Amino acid sequence: MSDLTQDRLSQAPQLTTERLTLRPYSPDDAQQLLALGANNRDHLSRFEADNPVRHLTSIAGARDLIADFTSAWVTGEAYFLASFLSAQATLVGQVYVGAVEGDPSAYVIGYIVDQDHEGHGYVSEAVRRVVRWLFETRRARRLEIECSDINTRSAAVATRCGFELSSHRQAVHSCQDGTTTGDLVYRLTRSEWSAA
Repeated sequence: MSDLTQDRLSQAPQLTTERLTLRPYSPDDAQQLLALGANNRDHLSRFEADNPVRHLTSIAGARDLIADFTSAWVTGEAYFLASFLSAQATLVGQVYVGAVEGDPSAYVIGYIVDQDHEGHGYVSEAVRRVVRWLFETRRARRLEIECSDINTRSAAVATRCGFELSSHRQAVHSCQDGTTTGDLVYRLTRSEWSAA
């Protein structure tokens, strides 16, 4: 790892909540990341078919993906935050933050959670903390969450975190079973967040 990479990663946040620690991945997380992908391969296939986590098959592959995540973080292209249960240091999910093209003050947020840890509010807790980080530290003006229009759990997270439905893009994805799905786009501005 270069000195520049080490320096930039040393400035990366470690965000904490009541139950979670969110931070950039390190090479030591490869085993847990591989297990997350293996445990959720089928679970994520409907809504996250292209997510590279679900395609991991080896520790080497997990380390390579973590290197890609690190590179994206250093260049500012995207931020991948591993979400751990603080008490056990167990990887339970991931929050993705990417820049919105053409607007340096806007970000899109995505998330996955291990199916064995669904229903405990971890994703909402993590997203709320990331929202705070983006508005307070990254000086974001607008945030977006996009999710499949049939992914009711993901849509519920957006609503619980204060996002409002902005648009519905219909029939934009073709599924293996021959059906089509669309995307729901949720938005939250800094002024709306501050007022809430």
